[in-house]
Amino acid sequence: MRSRNGLWRVAELPTTSAGVERAFSYFTAGVRLGTVAQMVPAVRLGAERSPHDAAYLLCWGAAALTAVAVSVVTLVRRRPPGTVVSVLDFGLACALLVIGPLVLAPWDRFGTWTAFQPGYALSVIITAGGVRGLAVWAVSLLAVSACYLVYLGGDVGRDMASTAAGNVMTYVVYALVARMFFGYTRRIAHDADASRARAAELARREEERRAQVMMHNGVAVMRLLTEQGDDDARARLVGQAEVELRRMRSYLRGTSTDGAGCDARPDPGTVPTVALAPMVGRVCDRFADLNVVASLGLGTGLRIPAAQAEAVERALESLLLNVRVHAGAHEVVVHLDGDDGWTLTVHDDGVGFDPASVTAGVGLREVVVGELRRRGLGVGIASAVGEGTTVTLRSLPEPAAGPVRPKAPTVRAAFADAL
Repeated sequence: MRSRNGLWRVAELPTTSAGVERAFSYFTAGVRLGTVAQMVPAVRLGAERSPHDAAYLLCWGAAALTAVAVSVVTLVRRRPPGTVVSVLDFGLACALLVIGPLVLAPWDRFGTWTAFQPGYALSVIITAGGVRGLAVWAVSLLAVSACYLVYLGGDVGRDMASTAAGNVMTYVVYALVARMFFGYTRRIAHDADASRARAAELARREEERRAQVMMHNGVAVMRLLTEQGDDDARARLVGQAEVELRRMRSYLRGTSTDGAGCDARPDPGTVPTVALAPMVGRVCDRFADLNVVASLGLGTGLRIPAAQAEAVERALESLLLNVRVHAGAHEVVVHLDGDDGWTLTVHDDGVGFDPASVTAGVGLREVVVGELRRRGLGVGIASAVGEGTTVTLRSLPEPAAGPVRPKAPTVRAAFADAL
């Protein structure tokens, strides 16, 4: 019952182009039926005072039936009248104005609804503002204005000249206002549709990026599991696969994995934190086959927000997976420094690469650089062919309100920011 009644509630219409056209249909029907309602009380008096009562009633009936028909068609089609209907509508209004002097007494042409023709023409002008063809609208307006001058004839005294001129200006002004109303509202609806489409596209891209970030490490682990290897290597990979499986499940269920290992009961209003050194140590333990040397003593006691900790954990795992798959390194050094914020450095003595000629993959581009910068952390990558790779993750000064801007590279960093 609510949905049926909702069809007639303009406030519940969607703010789309289709919703705006539906609102215009309500507006058109309201104006046209409202004009008929104003015409009804004077019809009997008009017929009695007309020199040709049958012709008067015929004209009145044509106007009323056309107004009702246009209203019904408009409501059914859910949009204002089209060009063809508007031309026919204007044609009837012009005909009624021209015939008006023949069916009306001279003293009834101004200020009464027994002379319904000018009011009917005004309703046509207002509702035809939604016609998309500018030339059709302009020519029709000029035609109605000319027919109104014919309607006035030569019997209008000087004392009524100002009223006649005011009525002509009313046609012009109302036509322009209606045109502006229809055009601007349609523009708003079009921009709203375009904004929604853009937002949907951005949401799709963001979801695609999140999927890449959440699935990348898990896919890399599964690929390693399918390759030939000894039982010890597979056992270590099974542990990593279980971690990635939990993350994938959380992502697919729409739940967050932020906060793993954070304080169980943080104080109200505080941000959950994670001890950085133990978390880094746990990740390094999963890659014992890489001969990881973890130097974490300088970072003992450091705690960082849980959201940043999760991003750091995924980034470190991705870096170590890259070392396992691509670097051919004999040793990996992971160093945590708690001086002036914190800095986590991952260095391998593998084959290295040329950052200027190699395009970063999803792991470096999204899981490492992209995610960490979104969390307000700095990332730097330095590598050379045959000299290994060094990746530095670091905290940044507390940002001011607004979007996070990457920190400019310093001499101490001694590397170029990736991407």
